[in-house]
Amino acid sequence: MVYLNKIIFISQKWSDCELFKLAISLLKNKEHLTEKGFNQILAIKSSMNKGLSEELQLVFPQITPVNRPLLIDKDVKDPY
Repeated sequence: MVYLNKIIFISQKWSDCELFKLAISLLKNKEHLTEKGFNQILAIKSSMNKGLSEELQLVFPQITPVNRPLLIDKDVKDPY
């Protein structure tokens, strides 16, 4: 996870990375083993990239996407 904190994003891919880190923390804490945790991961997935596939939407119609974090500062920062 430390590696993901070192990557500099200047696009909305930053939001996907933040959501991915959230999902990884759920997995790391073994919350995915509960129904609530599994549904949280599906909600995160539904907000990332292309969202849930049609098949997953049919199987899990109750999943509501989480709010995507918004990238406010789009300036390129000097990594040094």
